[in-house]
Order: sequence, then structure tokens, then C-alpha cells
Amino acid sequence: MLIRYCRLMPVKPVRTDIAPGAIEGFARDGVNRWRSIPYAKPPVGALRFRAPQPVEPWVGVRRCHQFRYCAPQPRRYTIVGPGKFQRMSEDCLTLNVVAPEGASDRPLPVMFFIHGGAYFLGSSATPIYDGASLARSGCVYVSANYRLGALGAVDLSSLSTAHIRIDDNLYLRDLVSALRWVRENIAAFGGDPDNVTIFGESAGAHAVTTLLAVPAAKGLFARAISQSPAGALSRSKELAAEFAVKFASILGAEDREPARRLLAARPAQLVNAFDRLLTTSASDLAGGYPVGCTFGTDYLPLDPIQAMREGKAYRVPLIIGTNADEGRLFTRFLKLLPTNEAKIEALLAGAEPTYRERITAAYPEYPAPDACIRLGADFTFGSTLWQLADSHSRHAPTYLYRYDFAPRTLQWAGLGATHATELLAVFDAYRTPLGRLLSAGRDRRSALRVSDDMQGRWDAFARTGVPGDGWPRYTTDARPVLVFDRAWRVENDPHADRRQAWEGFQVLGR
Repeated sequence: MLIRYCRLMPVKPVRTDIAPGAIEGFARDGVNRWRSIPYAKPPVGALRFRAPQPVEPWVGVRRCHQFRYCAPQPRRYTIVGPGKFQRMSEDCLTLNVVAPEGASDRPLPVMFFIHGGAYFLGSSATPIYDGASLARSGCVYVSANYRLGALGAVDLSSLSTAHIRIDDNLYLRDLVSALRWVRENIAAFGGDPDNVTIFGESAGAHAVTTLLAVPAAKGLFARAISQSPAGALSRSKELAAEFAVKFASILGAEDREPARRLLAARPAQLVNAFDRLLTTSASDLAGGYPVGCTFGTDYLPLDPIQAMREGKAYRVPLIIGTNADEGRLFTRFLKLLPTNEAKIEALLAGAEPTYRERITAAYPEYPAPDACIRLGADFTFGSTLWQLADSHSRHAPTYLYRYDFAPRTLQWAGLGATHATELLAVFDAYRTPLGRLLSAGRDRRSALRVSDDMQGRWDAFARTGVPGDGWPRYTTDARPVLVFDRAWRVENDPHADRRQAWEGFQVLGR
């Protein structure tokens, strides 16, 4: 019903001139929107598996009213409405801009969003990522697509030959290319190229923290927000090479010229082969995760956590946090986390006995189901969060949060404040029809209060680098954490026993 209503609402064309040429978007609901603006050449043909190339200028006015393609992925993940799926294509390197309607007397802060999806699914066209509420608060909002799965986040560079080059860290190169586009063009939309905040959730949050260690990203952003950064998404180039060989074998390209076979494969073949690689990897947690960044390369010299620890990452203000019930989503969907006893014991089998005893002791009810879910979530999210916060706070302002709010509908569903539910607050989804259903009755006022608080703090941070009043900077002395709930509060070093249990545990891929 909402989709049909929006289609019937009048829109006003909005024309803008950027470096490659003129584009036309539209004004509606107090904001101007431009969709699917290309920021690089389509990475097709000989450009598949290569670093993104500058977009070619065009003649005339390019219409940017509709979302075009998302990156190739299983079709079930491309849903954008009831019975409606986004089209897929390798020609997916586009971004979207939402800006307040009407001119501002000064350049506005820019918020650049990186979607999640475990690096193999997702799209900037997902309705919750619209960004209009953030733009209405006085920023220019940008969201970008990037290459996923085997076409962008599996490092196949070790399969390069003398005649066919495959570049590493393609999805990171895509995001840096999009940020360069912002640097060069965002002033045309009223944005300040010197005040860009990158933010993302899940894999997008991991991309945010990784970009802090990418030399090519220097000067392209001033602040960063990382919402539930997932661990095990970084690997050495040696482990990446092992995954590349496995992928080529699954694809049937393990001959002398695997690179040529990779170039000739149809996108659907690459997506299907990756799905099989992911399935086999999920059954062997000790073997790591096949997508994400590869460190130890010219493009990403250091593991991001190591770069932060040594003060070699960009010393920009950082907000970072997780949700109270991260793991519960993964007991229903994308069952990639170790959230049951069998997977946890397999995970800990290769660790020193003292680690297994220390970690399981921090979850007194283990192996009860709830304890397994908490342990699996801490392995994937919590242990990474604590390392990132401790490392970055030594060199730059760092603010830690935990998102606890869950309306009764999510509690009754057994999800609670699970993975990605903070997006409902960040993007003001509780004011949409679906959000009203989720927060009916007594939860309504609390949901709006949490949304206003979180958006207000994200907005303040994007403007000044300080996320509002009452949120102390994180230090390893007190370890303060701001908790978003029906009423916000600050807790010092919550779950200290769990944090200490994971200290020194070797994260997969490192």
C-alpha cells in the first residue's frame, strides 16, 4: 500500500551538473533524490576482476529517477517490495544521493552509507536504506553499491596470469572509488567534501573499519560509524589463495588457465559456485570465511586491527557498537554463526585447552541454547568490537554503544534486539507503516524516543565529531558504553568477564 501511494505522489524533476555530465533526479517529501548515478565504468568484459575505472562522461541529461541494478547474488536476497525483486547485473557500480530540498547557506555534512549482507548479498536500493530522514535533519546522504561475492569479495588475485590480471580487494577499491566520486562531486548537491562520515552495518561496518587502514582512502572521510562489525572477514593473502584454489575447483576451472575460465563464466555460474564455497566453509569454521578483505597486499598492507593498534590507521573519531541479542537472527536466517554446541566445540577444538575452559566458563549456562547464542555472537561481533575499541581509542576519539531496545513484537518473536534491528532507529523506520506495526501500543512512544536519540547523536557526530551530550569517550580504564534503550544510560565495562575471556583468542583468518 505504501509503495503504491508513493508512486502516485507528485514529483518534481531536479537537474544537477556533475563532472561526468548533467543528471536529473526528483524532489518529493522535502528531499531531492538521485538514484543509480554511475561512479565507475561497468566492470564487465576485460574489466571483470579489475580495479574500478573512472566513469566516462556522457552527453545530454542522464535520468536518475529509478534504481537500476544490484550486484549479482542469489535472487531471493534482491527483494525490494512484496513480490518485487531488483534486477541484477555486473553493471552495478552506482550510488544514490538524497539531499534536503532547498538551498543551504553553508555546505552540509555528508553521510556515506555502506550496506551489509556478509559481502555476498544486499543492495543500496533496500527500502530501509532510503536515507530521507537523515537528509531532512540537515545532511547529504549517499549510499553505494559495490561488487559482492565471487565478483568482488573473494580474493582471486592469486590466479592471475601473465596475460590476465585479477586485482585484490575489489569491493574495497569500489568503495574508495565511490568516495572519490563524493570528494569530486558532492558540492553540487550541497554537501561538504571535507566533512564526510562513513557508516555501515554488519559487513558494511567491517568495511568502515577496514577503510581506516586503506592507504588509498586517505583524506576521503573525516569520521566513521561502525554498527555491529563482524569478525572473521579479514584474512591473510596466503589463506585467500587457498580459498581461490577451492573456488576455481568448484567452478571447474582448476586447469592451467583458471583466470581465463573465470572471465568466461556467466555471473550466475560464479554466484552458484560461491554458494557452494560458502556452504563448505560454514561447515569448517576453523577454515575461515571466504569473503572479505585480504591484508598483506599493496592495497591493504596491514590487518585493520593491527593498523589501529599500531597507530597506523586514520585517526578519525569513531562510533562503534553492537546489539544486545546479535546472535538470535542467525538461528533463523543465514545460519553461519556458531550458535549451537556442536559448532562451538568444533570452533574451539583447535584452540589451547585453557582458551576453551576460559571462554565457556564466561557463559555459565553453557551448553544451554541461550548461552550458545551469546557465545557465538561474542565470537563473531563482541570479540571484534572489544579489540577495535581498545586499539582505536589509544589514538583517536572513540565512542562505544550497545543497542538494547526491542519492542514486544520482537521479544515475542524470540529475536529481541538482534542483529540489524538498530537500523530501524537509525533510518527512522518506526515512523513507517511496518514500524508502526512493530511498535504498536505501549512501545510506540519508546520506539520514537530511541529513534530520535540515535538519529540525533549520529547527526551531531557527523557535524562535530562528538555524538551529543552524556556519551563519554571510550578509554581502557573505565570502558564506558552508552546503552540505547527505552531510556539511555551509560554502563562501565558491561560483561567484563566475557570480554576478558576472549582476550588473545586468535580470530579466524588472522
